[in-house]
Amino acid sequence: MSTDNLVQTVQKGFRTTLGAMNAIAESIQDSAKREETLKRLQTDFDQLTEEWAAKGEVTEQEARAFVDSVFHLDSQSSPDPMWETDGSSPRVPQPPAVPEIERDLQELTAQLAAMRLALTEKNKPAS
Repeated sequence: MSTDNLVQTVQKGFRTTLGAMNAIAESIQDSAKREETLKRLQTDFDQLTEEWAAKGEVTEQEARAFVDSVFHLDSQSSPDPMWETDGSSPRVPQPPAVPEIERDLQELTAQLAAMRLALTEKNKPAS
């Protein structure tokens, strides 16, 4: 078995798996599609795996195009001020602050602290 043939076999297996996962996700969302897929699994598995491989190839190409576009946009943008340094040490990037999210986070933190306190009080042995 040549190296090219092995690579093609592995790539087809990857694409078939990717397509099968896509089909499973679609089947979970649509009960009619689930029944159809189950029937086809019992009758024409080879044809189904070929369809999964084709679907996986399309999904792979879409994912690759998306990643390429993200990296392409990133390389065109100006340097991010969050990553600028003063020469001593790099700054840790921080997401932009959103007041509503910060407020919700503080409220949730306070609720967790109150629950923790209540649990420790409840579990303290009686003296």
